Amino acid sequence: MGSRQRPTIKTVAARAGVGRTTVSRVINGSELVSDEARSAVLAAIAELNYVPNSVARGLVTSRTDSVALVIPESESRLGSEPYFSAVIRGVSTCLTERRIQLQLVLVRDQAERDQLTESVAERRVDGVLLVSVHEQDPLPGLLENMGLPTVLAGRRARGEPLSHVRADNEGGAAAAVAHLVARGRRRIATISGPLDMDVSRSRLDGWRDALRSEGVEAAETLVATADFTEAGGEAAMRSLLERDPGLDAVFAASDVMAAGALVELRRRGRRVPDDVALIGFDDSVIARHSNPPLTSVRQPVEAIGRTMAHILLAEIDDPGQPRQHVVLPTELVVRESS
Repeated sequence: MGSRQRPTIKTVAARAGVGRTTVSRVINGSELVSDEARSAVLAAIAELNYVPNSVARGLVTSRTDSVALVIPESESRLGSEPYFSAVIRGVSTCLTERRIQLQLVLVRDQAERDQLTESVAERRVDGVLLVSVHEQDPLPGLLENMGLPTVLAGRRARGEPLSHVRADNEGGAAAAVAHLVARGRRRIATISGPLDMDVSRSRLDGWRDALRSEGVEAAETLVATADFTEAGGEAAMRSLLERDPGLDAVFAASDVMAAGALVELRRRGRRVPDDVALIGFDDSVIARHSNPPLTSVRQPVEAIGRTMAHILLAEIDDPGQPRQHVVLPTELVVRESS
């Protein structure tokens, strides 16, 4: 097939190893298709960047006036992490002004990923906002291949080609560590998020760079990796105390993990901040209501949501415009925990 030739149902069927009727059924949302065949057809549609004719004809003029906000996380994480609700608020504010409908899509397994692919292939949405980006997640590449305007919260890695909006994660982490050093702390540990996420790696880099420039040791025994949950923060704190009982400060890469660390420190009889100073990241409602109130790096989460939505609407209106990479500033909010 020549590179300029538009893929047809026939080429999709050949790639998927099914008949043309099966491809038609998948495109038309028929139930008479096995899950295996549907997955194969959706994968072929994505790889070939196939747009059904009926959709292609309407693409120029037809708009659904709806946008999908895709969060590849569980409901429990969605409910316990204030970050997500703040992003949703920011996105909604912007979309409501333009009377664009917001579809919230959780992608927790392959079936839900297939459902999203199908929705995108049939252009049931004008664009996608993708939150909580993991480096190997196939979704951003899939959306890019299908030519659908897409904006990420964060990035898969440095050099991310898609439009994205993120906080200054390195700078925020470095400010937190510099504050701890200024308060006389010397054994400063960190609880990082999953290292397949740029947000986690960037905050860890900020911790390392700040310790290095302050002339303080950044030993690997002072790093524990968790998963942005409270239970993860608790387990990471336990591990850090077992490895380095003399630590006198902890920078946690989220308020939720800091809350878990606080539980474990209390269980071990360590006073915060007298024995161990503690700083989180997000400056969420958790930081203000913990005991003691938590010093935290404020990131403008609602502004991240608003900015993402603005960029996406601009790309929907003019698909040819250059991609935007926006970094919003952070600010250290000092409270009693440090």
